[in-house]
Amino acid sequence: MRIRVQKFGGTSVATRERMLRVLDKVGKGLEEGNKMLVVLSARAGETDKLLALAQEWSANPDPAEQDALVSTGEQASAALFSMLLCDAGIRGRSCNGAQLGIMTDEDWTKARIRSVDTGKIRKLLENYDVLVVTGFQGVTRGGRITTLGRGGSDTSAVALAAAAGADLCEIYTDVEGVFTTDPNICSQARKLDRISYDEMLEMASMGAKVLEIRSVEFAKKFSVPVLVRSTFSDEPGTLVTGEDHSMENILVSGIAYDKDQARVSLCSVKDVPGAAAAIFGPLAEAGLSVDMILQNPSHDGVTDVNFTVSRKNLKRTLEIMEGVRETMGGLEVRYDEHVAKVSAIGVGMRNHAGVAAETFAALQSENINILMISTSEIKLSCVIHEKYAELAVRTLHQAFGLEKSSYPEDAGAMQD
Repeated sequence: MRIRVQKFGGTSVATRERMLRVLDKVGKGLEEGNKMLVVLSARAGETDKLLALAQEWSANPDPAEQDALVSTGEQASAALFSMLLCDAGIRGRSCNGAQLGIMTDEDWTKARIRSVDTGKIRKLLENYDVLVVTGFQGVTRGGRITTLGRGGSDTSAVALAAAAGADLCEIYTDVEGVFTTDPNICSQARKLDRISYDEMLEMASMGAKVLEIRSVEFAKKFSVPVLVRSTFSDEPGTLVTGEDHSMENILVSGIAYDKDQARVSLCSVKDVPGAAAAIFGPLAEAGLSVDMILQNPSHDGVTDVNFTVSRKNLKRTLEIMEGVRETMGGLEVRYDEHVAKVSAIGVGMRNHAGVAAETFAALQSENINILMISTSEIKLSCVIHEKYAELAVRTLHQAFGLEKSSYPEDAGAMQD
């Protein structure tokens, strides 16, 4: 049994006319001899309407009941599309997370998938050619509906592909694939034919919004090939896949940016064992993620500690830092919410030198000051003033020649 997974986002199923376009994509998959798992998001705007409704009814909606409410958006999409399948004479039916055994934890509004019942999927596919699945949701061991957080339909699709042993997971959206950077701010951005799991993980974590990061983690863990493509064109898209030698020849594959950044500075911190734990321990206990951390060299027994957090978490972070200041004494807490992070990403950075020097020189050429720096094997990130973010993206994109084709002609295509 050949199985293919297709996921369609909210804009792809917003109207009946767009669902008919989806029906055409599903039909092509059937013609190629596949059984189809079709994962649908709620129609564009529906989730926001339901969340607003929850706030209208309750000043502090119960998270479990909010999940039960919000999940109805995907159920409506699945039922409506299944009606189109029936009218077209295709054997299909809608299924929710419970019916397919998509089990999650009880972390309401941002649950994590724990397991998927492969047996249920294959048993249903013996009687149906298409299963239309509600994305973004699952069920707890106790039978309560959960949702997976924004972008969770991507995660649903990849998890189902892994469980069912699908040959391909196609993620259909309103863009034609993964680009070297955001084409809305850089006219020279180029669609990539393929990208490695690690590069896609870094781009997703650094602000690129094409794929939800947990879906990429699933894809990498279970070696699921993911093809990102547009519902509204026949462009081949971008294949997210395992790393090969040709990818290592490319120094930088993409430039990502993230404006959801705020920098917090603690001045005159005593440079003694346990100081860092006293600062970051309370943040961890509050469930607040810290991104970049920079500690200045010690002088006269004190140092400055700088770190970045999501801008939406800044208020809570400052409240916690006030408590840290009172506990440690003598600290001054400063913050800047007008910063952004720009990152150069590429698996070729593992084996090539010069990315840092090229990045710093390019930013200097535009008189862009670097406030903080962070590196990993395949990423170099710089925190800069927010007003220069888009200029920095265009500058780095040009500096690394990303408007040109990345792969040599003899590298071979990995596109289906």
